[in-house]
Amino acid sequence: MGSNSVPGWRGLNVGVIGGGIGGMSVAIALRRAGHQVTIYEKSDFAGEVGASVSCAANGTRWLHEWQVDVAKGDPVILKQLINRDWKTGEPVSVYDLADYEEKWGYVYNMFHRQYMHAMLKDSALEDQGKGRPAKLLVNHKCKEIDIHSGKVTFDNGVTVQHDLVVGADGIGSAVRGAIGIHPQKRPSEQSCLHANVTTEEAVRLGLVDYSQNSALEYWGGQEGKWDKIVLSPCNDGKLLSYYCFFPREQGDFANQTWGGADLPTEDLLRPYPELDRQVFKHLTIGKEIRPWRLWIHDPYPYIAKGNVCLLGDAGHPMMPHQSQGACMAIEDAAALGIIFDEDHFKGDIGEALAVYNQIRLPRATRVQAAASKAAYNINERIGFSVNKSISTYKVEDPKKILTIEEMNSYDMYKDIDEQLAKRRGTAYTEKYLNGLPIGLELPNGVVVGA
Repeated sequence: MGSNSVPGWRGLNVGVIGGGIGGMSVAIALRRAGHQVTIYEKSDFAGEVGASVSCAANGTRWLHEWQVDVAKGDPVILKQLINRDWKTGEPVSVYDLADYEEKWGYVYNMFHRQYMHAMLKDSALEDQGKGRPAKLLVNHKCKEIDIHSGKVTFDNGVTVQHDLVVGADGIGSAVRGAIGIHPQKRPSEQSCLHANVTTEEAVRLGLVDYSQNSALEYWGGQEGKWDKIVLSPCNDGKLLSYYCFFPREQGDFANQTWGGADLPTEDLLRPYPELDRQVFKHLTIGKEIRPWRLWIHDPYPYIAKGNVCLLGDAGHPMMPHQSQGACMAIEDAAALGIIFDEDHFKGDIGEALAVYNQIRLPRATRVQAAASKAAYNINERIGFSVNKSISTYKVEDPKKILTIEEMNSYDMYKDIDEQLAKRRGTAYTEKYLNGLPIGLELPNGVVVGA
């Protein structure tokens, strides 16, 4: 396999460690770029746990570019972000997404995590579509990697060798240790319990039909407190996915896993004696109550070494409060797909991964920091961060807020072209700086390139 479009381009044999959303995304991206991909999943099933996952325009655009059948994911297209008063439920801050697709070219999708994974898995493994189908091998838990030769050894005794190894194995990544990163993680000040509510049952019981809003809805988060409820509709509104945050001293689930037995409803309701009764009644019929462990990792010094790189939570774990975790994994995958395509890759894996490290780490680290701030201040969350007219608006540093404009104006192709030009000593004449248009004034007052 080869190409004459760029001298030195060559098809690679790529190993992806981890078969979740990030692993399937990078398998699609590298398949489309002309490479042979094998995905190794440690469990006996490549799947996802949880319920909802956000995919804003900066993630959705790559699904379309890769020709993923997005309808298979049965998404809700978000129309609003709503922050409600903790006690009354009245809207405090609303960010309207009515012109979102017109402005950014793509919708803001909310997926059920398992449906999104199945959608991506189909695109990665199916015969139709550009590139050779990826292979999936389950029950392959990574044991060690030689980062220079690409030799991977698994717990089951199997040894393989790849030109490029991508670590998409999540927050507990084994690949991360192989490239010399051993984070000192610490539990968050928050705990989180997740519960599912079906719209059908809520309506049957005469409760508020939140599915009608097609909105990502929040209760609390305005007063520097850890208490917050996040409602994410998915499955075309049929399922309401609740993430319920509270101070860790009210319930420490750091050492419990999602796969354990469902917790009692009392554990979910106990922290919220003053919560708006309308959403509280929803929580009383919550099912599949599971803990979501929140671990804080400081930014890593690099995400690539030798012929190995990290992707998604393996490379930049972040708190969920910017709803950008999946998008950052998808962007990582897109970056690798571009860097290793026939227009950019000249056969030097070291150069390619250096560029990957250079463009992905700063952007993901910025989102990581913003997510930590939004944990206790909803005004730091993308969208609400520009609603300055509300009486409770207060942010740590107005110049550093994260905005939809910064996330969605970003052009990854331009960023990669700029960094490759610098490395190769060639001219770069585009009016872009690190992927953002020079002269663009962001809502936080920062002018790109000023």
